[in-house]
Parts: sequence; C-alpha cells; structure tokens
Amino acid sequence: MKKLMNSAGTILTESLDGFVAAHGDIVSLGAEHKFVRRKNLKPGKVALLSGGGAGHEPLHAGLVGFGMLDAACPGQVFTSPTPDQMLEATQAVDTGAGTLFIVKNYEGDVMNFEMALDMCGSTVETVITDDDVAVENSLYTTGRRGVAGTLVVEKIVGAAAEKGADLQKLKALGDRVNRATRSMGVALTSCTVPAAGKPTFEISGTEMEMGVGIHGEPGRRRVALKSANEIAEEMVAAIAGDLKAKGDCLLFVNGFGGTPAMELYVMYNAALAQLAKHGLKPCRSLVGSYVTSLDMAGCSITVSKFDDEMATMWDAPVHTAALRWGM
Repeated sequence: MKKLMNSAGTILTESLDGFVAAHGDIVSLGAEHKFVRRKNLKPGKVALLSGGGAGHEPLHAGLVGFGMLDAACPGQVFTSPTPDQMLEATQAVDTGAGTLFIVKNYEGDVMNFEMALDMCGSTVETVITDDDVAVENSLYTTGRRGVAGTLVVEKIVGAAAEKGADLQKLKALGDRVNRATRSMGVALTSCTVPAAGKPTFEISGTEMEMGVGIHGEPGRRRVALKSANEIAEEMVAAIAGDLKAKGDCLLFVNGFGGTPAMELYVMYNAALAQLAKHGLKPCRSLVGSYVTSLDMAGCSITVSKFDDEMATMWDAPVHTAALRWGM
C-alpha cells in the first residue's frame, strides 16, 4: 500500500488540520476534531448539518460554507460519526431557527443521527437521502444507499436556507429533491482503506463492478469491462427507468477518487446521449470528484429532475472549499 500519510491512526485528524488551515477563511474546527463548522454563522438561519465516514472527501466538510452546510461531522474512514459529535456540532451552529440533519441512508449514520436528535434540546428535523438505484439492501443499509445525490440535496436546501426558508419548508424541500434524484455507480478498481492496508475487494484488469457502493460494497454484478458508451447506457437506463420522468434535469457525473477528469467528461458525453433517449434534457451540469471512495477508479451518474425552484436554488451563490459560484 502506498499512501501519503504518517500513520493510519492519525490520517483523519492530520487531514482535518490541513483542510482547516487551507480554508480558514471559510471554516473552523470543533474541539477534538469532532466537527468542521462554518466560520461565520448567519443569525436566524436554519442550520444544516451532515456527516459520515471519512474517505468520501470533499463530502461533507468540503461543502461547509455559504449556501450549503453549517457543519459536518467526520467519522473514521467509512465509519459513522458518533452522536456526541452531532450534538456538539448542533449546539455550535444552531442560532435559534432549528437544525436540519441531512443523512445518507446507512444504518450507522441513521442510528447515530437519530440518537443525536433525541439528545438535542433544540428543534431538529431530518432528511434521509437514498438515491442509489443499484441495490435495495447492502452490507451497510436497509433500503437504498445515499450516495452522490446527497450533494444535490445539500446544495438546493442550503440555498433555500440562506434565503431564509424555515425548518419545515427546508425539510419538505429536501425530501422532494431526494425523491427527484437517482444515482448509480461503477468501479474499475477497489479502494484501499488505510487501516486495512489492502484493497477492499479483488477485481481483475478486465472486469468492472456495476452498481458499486461508495464504501466499495458490491453492486449488481461483476461483469467484463465495457466501453464508456455501453456503461453509460446501462447506468442511465437504470436511473431513468426508476425515476420515470422527462424534461429538464441536472446531470452530475461524479468521480470516485481515482478517475482522471478526462474520463469523467467522456462519461458525461456518453450519459448525455443516453438521457436524450429517455426524454431527459440536462439544464444544469456538474462534473468532478465530489463524493469519492478514497482511491477507487470509477464514477457515478446522478440525475435530478429539476423544477423551477430547484434550478433557481442550484444556481444560487455558494462558497465552500469544493463548490464556488455566483459570489
């Protein structure tokens, strides 16, 4: 295993120290590395809080800032953060209008956020993301996994919160965006968790894992490597068939951490052609590695059926470490 690290035991805290030092104008670090919070809070605004295991960077800490999250709680690599992390983060960023938890549908995340909600003295609501169409149940979940569509929810809800929407409206909006969003991933290689020191799964140079999860969980099946066009055809067909919608949409092609931008744009081009066959037309686009799986090679495709409000909130200004526009 080759990693740019000092030790597996310190990689998370040292990474967080570096992240906050590099983006100190946007974020600050909570005590004992329990959370990353927006440096300048907006009084009277509903606070947005998310989190999950490390290894998916820039999700979630890289999405803390103006127009998105107010705080993010990082767990160890691929491990849920603890309830006390969410509680302390909530106390740090709630300015009186309540807090919205945005939680990916993994059993550990859901359980720990529910425990934190019970511990909070303030008003809290929860949006659970479950956009992955690949499998209904996996090693980490009961029901569909929350994957790259989580970013779409955080961006749109974050913009609405910045404009002053109340907690109930944000909860309803987050649920609506989640229902309008579908994703699917494909892996060409495994990821390597630093503490494990070896690939999570073995896959030959002539195979790919169709429908892989962001922790390296198995997908629908192991198949022979195909062309980008063939991969996009299967993924978009699964997404569109489940979404059952036509018209304007967001097309988000997300890298898993080990995929060059050149290849992501090849996949965007391939997915674009496939969407047209299903009556879907991207009115907004995003391409890049935002919801990663350490060093895994591969990508996911996310499609969100946009209405006017969702498009407006997507276009609204944002200033985080990972997403910046309109400022």
